[in-house]
Amino acid sequence: MTTRNGRTVRDLRRENRTAVLHRLYFDGPMSRFSLGPATGLSSGSVSNVVAELLAEGLVEEAGSVDSAGGRPRILLRITPGSGCMIGVDVGETRVRVELFDLMLTELARAERPLAVEGSPAHERYEVGLVVGLVRDAVAEVLRAADVPAERLLGVGVGVPGIVARTAEGGAVVHGQTIGWDAVPLERLLREAVELPASVPYRIDNGAKTLGQAEMWFGAGRGARSAVVALFGSGVGACVVTDPVGPGRALEWGHLTVRVRGRRCRCGARGCLEAYAGAGALLDRWREAGGAVPAGEDEETALTAMLAAAYPADAGGTPDATALGVLEETAEYVGAGFADLINLFQPERILVGGWAGLQLGTRFLETVRGHAKEYALAYPAARVEIAMGTLGTDAVTVGAAILPLADFFARGGRRADPDPTEEEPAWAPTVRGREAR
Repeated sequence: MTTRNGRTVRDLRRENRTAVLHRLYFDGPMSRFSLGPATGLSSGSVSNVVAELLAEGLVEEAGSVDSAGGRPRILLRITPGSGCMIGVDVGETRVRVELFDLMLTELARAERPLAVEGSPAHERYEVGLVVGLVRDAVAEVLRAADVPAERLLGVGVGVPGIVARTAEGGAVVHGQTIGWDAVPLERLLREAVELPASVPYRIDNGAKTLGQAEMWFGAGRGARSAVVALFGSGVGACVVTDPVGPGRALEWGHLTVRVRGRRCRCGARGCLEAYAGAGALLDRWREAGGAVPAGEDEETALTAMLAAAYPADAGGTPDATALGVLEETAEYVGAGFADLINLFQPERILVGGWAGLQLGTRFLETVRGHAKEYALAYPAARVEIAMGTLGTDAVTVGAAILPLADFFARGGRRADPDPTEEEPAWAPTVRGREAR
């Protein structure tokens, strides 16, 4: 049966289930009585949906509350163990895999260091190695949590680069800075990872998954528009201009901030990433005569640079070389933020990624000043520039949200993955992860 506006009864039922799951997930526990006005559904529709969800085990009773003169009202909540998701962060120094229950409580995690081929200017991530690391880590987390693969709602993967979707291979990654040219990552993972064919994969840009996590559960909650910037070896961003829609990944790190400037990993000159990426910061410190620790990874070396520039001892003398490089970098980042402010006029700009978290609030204070200097006065006066709050797990949390959002958009029903299907549009405004 088709309604007047073209939607079928099945569509309406799915939408009703989605509305109830949405409210219970972010505002629960709630009673049937409270779900009516919260979802806009009639009491009969709420009762029918709740009965289905209880029978399927997606919802469970969670105590009761007194009512005004009547019988106590039964509270309902999402059943945490009714499903689980895997989030994968294909990062710049490691592959991190985490297994979450339906309420995004971590059940298990595994990390694998990632060896990169080539020089810093021509890095290449060997595709087979990455796929093998993901395969082994997925098996490890499922084994550690003793979770059967059949309970998985899906696997979400955050990657560096642009993600396209094809009918033949599903998600294909174009990662120019890591040497990936049209890598059919979804097909390769399906072939390598021992999971049922029905388990969907949702692969997207890592900055976008970071942004998704911060908007749902972190410092972006409650904002109508925001930009979440990721700083690591590279630089990226996610812009959210619709509170009920998914964000969009931006190759912000390859915005030109200096004509004929430093050579970037992408091959162009003058990109923001060539000045603000962790690798570029360390290279510039070294070129200026700084004492970059030999044989250390980027995270350790950046820690040393920050310690030199900002001594923990109040009476310590800052390393002038390290401080000078960081101050120059703050101006480049501030100019980059100004472009985001002028283009999107967001309510908030949030900083994340392992290098962004290390740079921290001290560095950010200088960046704010430069952003205000370079941006138009009206939007600059109305934007908040702050740190993200989810830490280094934000990308994996956001990756796990991808199949979770898809599951909710389907009304809490599983479906065979369609590689050409558009990503689910449902992405609610929420009060924060801790409010669950």
